[in-house]
Amino acid sequence: MPALWIAHVTVTDADSYAKYAELAGPAIAKNGGTFIARGGKFVQLEGKERPRNVVARFDSVEAAVSCYNSPEYQAALSHAKGASERELIVVETSE
Repeated sequence: MPALWIAHVTVTDADSYAKYAELAGPAIAKNGGTFIARGGKFVQLEGKERPRNVVARFDSVEAAVSCYNSPEYQAALSHAKGASERELIVVETSE
């Protein structure tokens, strides 16, 4: 079943986070992810608001988790740590 990678982010260090974004996109694409939403307009209805929201589609939960654990994504993530507050989940779709 396909899966969605959903990230909610507050950037606290724009320069470091820019490096993350530069590396994360290619890492996600290399691992089979395609972006559905990337920082567009949103409406917060419940919970903690994060000004940046990203959704990527993968072929499966396992593919999304494999991407997260890949050397390419971990290299990107090293720039996001300390430069952002994030929540990231992977959820299987009902397709």
